[in-house]
Amino acid sequence: MTKQRNTKQPIQHINDELRTASLPVRNRLPDTRQSITHKFKINGHQGYITVGLFEDGKPGELFIKMAKQGSTLSGLMDTVGILTSLALQFGVPIESLARKFEYLRFDPAGYTPHPDIRYANSVVDYVFRWLGITFSPEYREEHAARYVPTPEFDHHTGKLE
Repeated sequence: MTKQRNTKQPIQHINDELRTASLPVRNRLPDTRQSITHKFKINGHQGYITVGLFEDGKPGELFIKMAKQGSTLSGLMDTVGILTSLALQFGVPIESLARKFEYLRFDPAGYTPHPDIRYANSVVDYVFRWLGITFSPEYREEHAARYVPTPEFDHHTGKLE
């Protein structure tokens, strides 16, 4: 006597799970919204970050414009902005994005005039650390706790200040 396998149960179980699973929902920004624009400079490379805001003040879209239009870097930054916008609209927390992309290293890199981001390892590093500092109190607190100002050398007096 051979046993027949019951193949309906596992398939039925999967179908039931699929029916009750919730799919991610994209929360689009309204046609008219507030935004904030930040000018940045990294080792002579200038750009602008514009963040569109939801009604509650949370970021919902990101545009990154580099001064040198048509460059490879400019195209890549446009792509980073679109991907980040989609992630934000699908509910990815800004802290998660900031922690994932902070300290990525590639050129251009260098010193910045921003007091909390003295050195950027790349444009992506700068953008996501700035987003974290600007829109996440916990990231800002964590970042400030790690920030230890380095003494500056005064060429006139020959001393560290």
